[in-house]
Amino acid sequence: MIKKIILASKSPRRSFLLEEAGFEFEIRTREVEESYPPDLPVEEVAEFLAKKKAAGVKDFIINDEIIITADTVVILNNKIYGKPKDYDDAVRILREISGTTHRVITGVCICSKEKEHSFSDISDVTISDMTDDEIHYYLKKCEPFDKAGSYGIQEWLGYVKVARIEGSYANVMGLPVHRVYEVLKDWS
Repeated sequence: MIKKIILASKSPRRSFLLEEAGFEFEIRTREVEESYPPDLPVEEVAEFLAKKKAAGVKDFIINDEIIITADTVVILNNKIYGKPKDYDDAVRILREISGTTHRVITGVCICSKEKEHSFSDISDVTISDMTDDEIHYYLKKCEPFDKAGSYGIQEWLGYVKVARIEGSYANVMGLPVHRVYEVLKDWS
């Protein structure tokens, strides 16, 4: 039986998803530099960063506790779109992903003192064309500056501009809870 789950993330969306799925957990965080080797294939970056975050907080583990870390990236044309640097960068990112189907990959690392399990989950998201007025409206209304790809699927843009999702909605929000559940269910 799992004694305690530790979510090592400041993301309110990840907390929300775990709460809604019925998990009891505590949040403990530490800043970990989100850098990765430049030659790492883009599809492997999210899982690499999740594992790096886990390594940076593994000393948090007490007794039978389990730590969950995650990282989400948006990929279009083999290019990673992380969190925007500022408003202008968010405008640029949204212009580039407007009218496209891009890939959202969330890497997850679940570890205890004894073992570690990591994986990536993939969703393809199609966003309809967005005008500059729509982009500015969204950025001013929702301020998605802490989100990969400069958007949150659970906000205005997700409601009116996402035409299609292939894969997990929760994954696009930042944590593929269905996969986390399956790993934790069988954790021993």
